[in-house]
Amino acid sequence: MIEIIVNVCLLADPARCKDVHLTMLEGQVTPFQCMMYGQVEIAKWAEMNPKWQLKRWTCTTAGRFAEL
Repeated sequence: MIEIIVNVCLLADPARCKDVHLTMLEGQVTPFQCMMYGQVEIAKWAEMNPKWQLKRWTCTTAGRFAEL
């Protein structure tokens, strides 16, 4: 399973940033497909979270990075 890790910062406080993990559940998604189609998932998230601004994003194997 592949996940998208999106780094976002609060518009009202640009120094307050966090990583958001979006999991792509569609079968055998490859990293290449994630890079191509992940933008759609990020746009959906951004539309539902207008107080946050996207800084960067990447695709990785789900569960690879632990939440601290």
